[in-house]
Amino acid sequence: MAALLSCPRRHPSVHLLILTLFIASLLPILDGLELGGDGLYREILRDETVLRLKELGKISDGEGYLERTFLSPASIRASHVIISWMKDAGLTTWIDQMGNIHGRFEPTNSTKEALLIGSHMDTVIDAGMYDGSLGIICAISALKVLKLTGKLQRLTRPVEVIAFSDEEGVRFQTTFLGSAAVAGTLPESILRVSDKSGTTVQDVLKLNSFEATAAALGQAKYSPESVGSYVEVHMEQGPVLEALRYPLGVVKGIAGQTRLKVIINGSQGHAGTVPMKLRRDPMVAAAELVLTLETLCKQPNKFLTYDEECGCFTEESLAGLVCTVGELLTWPSASNVIPGQVNFTVDIRAMDDKVRETIVTSFSRLVLQRCDDRLVDCTVEKKHAASATPCDAELTSQLERAARSTLSSMTTMTSSPAAAAVPVLMSGAGHDAMAMARLTKVGMLFVRCRRGVSHSPEESVLDDDVWAAGLALVNFVDQNAVAPATTPETATAEVAAES
Repeated sequence: MAALLSCPRRHPSVHLLILTLFIASLLPILDGLELGGDGLYREILRDETVLRLKELGKISDGEGYLERTFLSPASIRASHVIISWMKDAGLTTWIDQMGNIHGRFEPTNSTKEALLIGSHMDTVIDAGMYDGSLGIICAISALKVLKLTGKLQRLTRPVEVIAFSDEEGVRFQTTFLGSAAVAGTLPESILRVSDKSGTTVQDVLKLNSFEATAAALGQAKYSPESVGSYVEVHMEQGPVLEALRYPLGVVKGIAGQTRLKVIINGSQGHAGTVPMKLRRDPMVAAAELVLTLETLCKQPNKFLTYDEECGCFTEESLAGLVCTVGELLTWPSASNVIPGQVNFTVDIRAMDDKVRETIVTSFSRLVLQRCDDRLVDCTVEKKHAASATPCDAELTSQLERAARSTLSSMTTMTSSPAAAAVPVLMSGAGHDAMAMARLTKVGMLFVRCRRGVSHSPEESVLDDDVWAAGLALVNFVDQNAVAPATTPETATAEVAAES
């Protein structure tokens, strides 16, 4: 081979043809590179990914439990580790002005919009190791496989992995700090929001050597023209896939959410001296309202009549409606005192925004009715509202196809089911995809978890399901963003054209 390439009598185009044919002959071998002997890249997509999940899960601000909040010391340490993994996958890395970590591969002469793949690196307090981290590490591992098989160099569009600095909102009680900055929807006022210690977002940014100005936040914003789509891999955080005995599912949309605070004022008094018939007890009123909410959300058609509100609602639109009372506070909270005030929170979620808004209106009306019946004073305050986020139909179809081909190829190697209809789910939990939908079209892939447990150290995802998620991402990128391998025939034609 060396002699042929060094022959002085051959035309340079012939030399180029020989070299191109030689490289082209290797591409099928590289594309089918069998890491571990099974062609499914188990060593990277399962073994290495799981080890990295465990490594990241040990980087914590808490002693004996996992806690990693926005730009905390543990978050900074985790950033260094994630950057090293991105570089290992052949990506160019940087950190933006909101602490988001970016790893990008930019194809030569590509003018197409970028494919963004991401999730969040922050956690709740006493967290599990999969929420957020799974999506980041699976994406990095998938691109590493593409690098080793020679496909990264054949990308037809930029592909970028983003580890968002904050999604949970634990520290500043404001969700999506990282992804909202990229989407360009983060208001300048966010810099003045403070945590429980009085430290502001601006203080934390400055402490970590960021500029912490409105102009700097603007630098993190991506233009819609530069981004083609956003994809997120995430543990399901629910029990559906496990019940279906299926490792992967695609997401049709993320539920809209409304948070309310109900304040009930009654007559505080002695537990032993005030007769039952003369009491104005806000605790009993609160108990009745909690049960009213449960019935309203379990059997909405009993409360919502055709003429008043929802003649157009279907069983499908009502499916997925969930309502929760997660916090209840009493004053003065003593065993021998009839409370003077009771407050409780209400969380209402639904895929159909009209359903959610109607439930909020109906519950608010029922609160006033029940409180009048019990001679207590009630107020309903709306604390938060977010519209439902539909996932892009084309992206969802592409992810479904990638998941199906993945599980088909893994059937003989693992306990994964044979290829069938991939489950289509609704997400009741919020995700970075909600913020990114303000920038571009979004798609999500869910991964089965044990008993649907999340936001807990009991979070668990099977190693083979981690593997399936990574391989599905490889297939998704390969099917939608990788140019076909150059064949000897096309190489000959290309060289002939240049001659």
